[in-house]
Order: sequence, then structure tokens, then C-alpha cells
Amino acid sequence: MEKVLLELMVLTFVIHLIDTLSYSVRLNSVKNGQFALSFSLFNLFVLVSRTANTFQAPLIGSIIGVSIFHGIDPINDMRKVILASTIGSLFGILLIPTFLRVFDVAVKRLETTGSIPSLVVEALHVSNIKRMMKSATRPTKTMLQRLRYREIPKRLLIINALVTGIYTVGVLAANYSAILVTEHQRIAAVGSSGMINGLATILLTLFIDPKSAMITDQALRGNRPYEDVKALVVLLIATKLIGTLLGQIMFLPAAKVIASFYGKY
Repeated sequence: MEKVLLELMVLTFVIHLIDTLSYSVRLNSVKNGQFALSFSLFNLFVLVSRTANTFQAPLIGSIIGVSIFHGIDPINDMRKVILASTIGSLFGILLIPTFLRVFDVAVKRLETTGSIPSLVVEALHVSNIKRMMKSATRPTKTMLQRLRYREIPKRLLIINALVTGIYTVGVLAANYSAILVTEHQRIAAVGSSGMINGLATILLTLFIDPKSAMITDQALRGNRPYEDVKALVVLLIATKLIGTLLGQIMFLPAAKVIASFYGKY
């Protein structure tokens, strides 16, 4: 089970690393005015994240199944997975300056080649990998100075933290709730993960995406300064990190709430 747990933690790390980097795409698109091309290229990274996500649920189910069979409580393993999401988000934050440099070059190359597969093959050349490593940049305090944080709605940030918390623990809590219910209700409890992540997606679609898109579009049209988008990205990333930490608090209550629908708690 240790191997399965390690694989699950690595997958969770990758998923949250890529999700964190996705926020910074707004900066590139506004700065260079290549919104559609930037998001087209980033779909490649999202594909990697979503592919990793499909392997996450079976691994969680495997850990829960073994735990039920042996009569042990895997709550510490679940908390390690949540910790992996926090570490992945933190690494994503540290990699954003480097990612933006590499991503900017990649967008320009995509405009020339017109083919993502060709771009991937080109990026895998040893010389290009070395060049990317040399372009590594550490975050600095100057990147966070003179940003108009007050222009970003506080409700947007609170909702983003809560949605991230729900998204972080959704599948974990649903699977863990199988331990808290009777045997004949376990499959139904585990199936609730789709409902929970669906709720997080609805909240994201209704309250976060529209406002974020509006600020980004206004900056693209020149109606808002670039610093507003930068402040938006910084605060969304910060609240995402907070959301993964909230996941530690939300995990067990969420599992108990799910279990309560099936006769327990």
C-alpha cells in the first residue's frame, strides 16, 4: 500500500502544480495580447493534469479497499495526499516566473510552427531542455510590489479558497466515507465524489471565472492596467494555497456529511 500511496501523492502533486501554473497564463495573454494562442497551448498542460486525475480515483479506492479489508483507518494517508496538494501548489508558485519565460517562448514558437506536436518534439531536444533550465528565475519581492490589491473583490478570493478546499478533498472525502457507512451503502457513498466536484465546478463557473475573465478582458482592451491582472493572479494563487490548507480541516467533516446521507453521522 505504501507504493500506491506514493503514486497517489505524486499524481496529486502534479495536478495541483499544473493547476497553480494555469493561473499565470492570464499574465502572458494580457502582456502579449495572444489570449487564444496562450490558452490553446496551455490545453496541453491541462491534458496532462486531467490524465493524472483519471488515475487518482482508482488509487484512492485501492487504499480505502485495503484499509477496510484489514480494519485500519487510512485517515493519515488521506491527509498526506492533501499535503501533497499543498506542496504541489507551493512548487507551482515558485515555478511561475520560470514558467512564464518558457511559456512566452513556446507561444511564439507555436505561432511559427502551428503545431503542438512539433513544438513538444522540439522542446524535448537536449539543447532546448538545457536552455529552459538556464532560464530558471526565482520569485522576488519586486514582483509583488505596486500591485493594486484593493481592486480585486474580496468575495472572489474567499470563494476561490473554499472551492479549492472542496476540490482538494472531494474525491478523498467521498472514498473515505465508505469506511463510515454500512457495507451495502459503500458504492453509493464513493459515487458522491462526482456530485461534490460538480458543486465545486458550479461555484467556480458562477462566481470565479466570470469576474476573473472580466478583469482580464478589461486589461486586454486597455481599460484596466496590467497590474490589476497581476494582482488578480497573485491573490488567486495565494487563496488556492490557503484552500489546500483548508482541505485538512474540511476533509473529515465532509466525509461525515456524505456518510450522513447514507445512514451514519
